[in-house]
Amino acid sequence: MPINELRSIATFAKAAELGSLRQAAAAQGMTPQAASQALAQLERHLGVRLFHRTTRSLSLTDEGRQFLEGAQPALVAMQRALLMARQSKDEIAGPLRIVGPHSVFAPVLWPVLDEFCRLHPEVQPDVQLDDRIGNWVEDRVDVGFRVGPSPAEGVIARKLFPLQLIICAAPSYLAAHGAPDSLHALAAHRCSVFRHPSTGKILPWFLKVQDGIVQHEVIPALCVNDEILETEAVLAGHVLGLLTGVTAAPHIRAGRLVPVLTEHVADQSSAFVYYGSRTDQPRRVRAFIDLAVQRLTNNPAYVLTAKELRSAQAKGRRA
Repeated sequence: MPINELRSIATFAKAAELGSLRQAAAAQGMTPQAASQALAQLERHLGVRLFHRTTRSLSLTDEGRQFLEGAQPALVAMQRALLMARQSKDEIAGPLRIVGPHSVFAPVLWPVLDEFCRLHPEVQPDVQLDDRIGNWVEDRVDVGFRVGPSPAEGVIARKLFPLQLIICAAPSYLAAHGAPDSLHALAAHRCSVFRHPSTGKILPWFLKVQDGIVQHEVIPALCVNDEILETEAVLAGHVLGLLTGVTAAPHIRAGRLVPVLTEHVADQSSAFVYYGSRTDQPRRVRAFIDLAVQRLTNNPAYVLTAKELRSAQAKGRRA
């Protein structure tokens, strides 16, 4: 329904309720002239006269009474819907659609989601982790995570933490095969490669060389499309693997993995949270974004310092 018709009907109903077009105009936030014009437009549109009007009185015609009886239930339903929409925006309750990459983000998202659910049990999260990049609007996303800012137009991206790519080995692998001392030496080692789950393409190792990032091809001794499985293979001592800091950091700190060739750790990519609007967000969406930013921005649990990397590498070589 065009907004001028809706406004005209609302003005008519308010005038019938108050018995005064001037009072109806004031209640609607309109000038008396605008209210009179809206009512005249409605009568022309319907082809009937809705009020008997004099300078002192206003009363419904038979047609006006019939129209009011038919219009009032719809107006009441509309007012109820508007009230519910305003209330839902102010409540931390209702559905919350979250998307993110599967291969990297599950261990990052879960602590935030766990805390949020404990704080706001009336929210119903709908989480989809998928390595494909979907359509933010068509997928009805409230909050998303990805490596790199979202390419979608009008989407706001906020940086959380750098995503390191670290060559890792288990102590058992180093005991059996030794550690590579250069990128060229990787050709003599058993290496794992990652096949992108959506495209099926085998990804090269992205490594830092001087001030840039290069794509280094390795001969695959193992090919997987799941980072958890790849991490298990590296932990078991079967292969060297290029793992993200998110996955590798706790294992390196615990001594279960050793970083090698740490001068080539790439950290130019970052994890981002993205969302559609800085304003007019339901409180549940704003609350989740605020918590994610608070808990994840530069979180040291997912990033190893240069000092930590060098120390872990030296310790692993001595073991």
